[in-house]
Amino acid sequence: MSDDQELTFGSAIEQLVSEKGISREKVLETIEAALAAAYRKDLGERGQDIRAEFDEVSGQARIYRVVTVIPDEEEVENEAAQISLAEALKKDPAAEAGKEYVEDVTPNDPHYGRVAAQTAKQVIIQRIREAEREAVFEEFKDKEGEIISGIVQRVEGDVAFVDIGRTTGVLPPSEQVRGERYRLNQRVRVYVVRVSLDTREPEILLSRSHPGMLRRLFELEVPEIFAGSVEIKAIAREASERSKVAVQATEEGIDPVGACIGQRGTRIQTIIAELSGEKIDIIQWDDDPARYIANALSPARVVAVDIFSEEKRAVAHVEEFQLSLAIGKRGQNVRLAAKLTGWRIDIVKAGDEESVEAAAAPIETKAAAEQPISETDKARDDAEDIADETVTTNEEPAVGEDTEEAAMDPAVKAEHEEEAAAEEKEKKA
Repeated sequence: MSDDQELTFGSAIEQLVSEKGISREKVLETIEAALAAAYRKDLGERGQDIRAEFDEVSGQARIYRVVTVIPDEEEVENEAAQISLAEALKKDPAAEAGKEYVEDVTPNDPHYGRVAAQTAKQVIIQRIREAEREAVFEEFKDKEGEIISGIVQRVEGDVAFVDIGRTTGVLPPSEQVRGERYRLNQRVRVYVVRVSLDTREPEILLSRSHPGMLRRLFELEVPEIFAGSVEIKAIAREASERSKVAVQATEEGIDPVGACIGQRGTRIQTIIAELSGEKIDIIQWDDDPARYIANALSPARVVAVDIFSEEKRAVAHVEEFQLSLAIGKRGQNVRLAAKLTGWRIDIVKAGDEESVEAAAAPIETKAAAEQPISETDKARDDAEDIADETVTTNEEPAVGEDTEEAAMDPAVKAEHEEEAAAEEKEKKA
């Protein structure tokens, strides 16, 4: 083979390695397997163990037949896979019974190389595709639970296909944020939910509405979370509308809520902008379920929380003018608080035992999170059921005034006030 031919062949292997993202060893292994298959098909016999060795420098291949050496006292039952010791010693004085004997069966016909190349062509193409599919799968399998950037390649109906580099991910309607519209060549950040190896190519499920995306955004934007000095304990999300995130400091002297908000709200505003204006409440996590529930109902101010541990239920007492704020628009605030804490929460007017709003804590699955939660609960007439454990947040607020004010930018705060005013107006009407 000439130097030009060697250069061309070597360049072809380099091109395969770079374009397909497959290792050089995998490419050579594929070529050798294809050459062995071609020989077995044209010149071999059924049951033969044919192996090939390929020299990438010279471009030459050698074909070998591998058989097992059988002691002379035993009969050779399969000539395609076995050889007697006496016969093996004639060809190789070092042959031993029970070991493999390798015989060079490379064809001497110079034209056979072209025939073998045609026969091996389809095998090589198929093996390269399989190797490429496995390489893509391994690459993106490690990215499950991470945020990646991509470009909208096409939109078919309500399904968006996103180019994420070496392959295309699927963004189905169930994983999209309501109200978002995706345009061709639009750059988007998506969360990798699942990577599975299909028969044709890896299937990569992407999401913009998964709670994990919110968690990863906080890790990217808040250094304290990335470093581990602030921990996200729980997330409750209704994509495109509102989310609640419970945080806790793992080191003394750190304000977890303030760290997530950032100076003048810069950190939280960056996350809100990425999520198309989705409102986010940062909640101080607490070991005490009563305080935790009181915090979770923010921005409403809770007077007291009664805990019923056996039923995993809590009754939150709020002033009458705070009822609308505690319940939220279409019950959203109390519903998210229930998802965040894992407790069933009833809202009652301070000094009144009648339940105004009840929210059941959902099972931690997406399907359960989408199930409607009952708007009201039965009146609780028996005052003896009230638990002894009561936290009065007027005496010791669960969330400090400064922190709570900082956690709400002016636009969010104004919206809360407008929602409360609208609810009060509807009640009076």
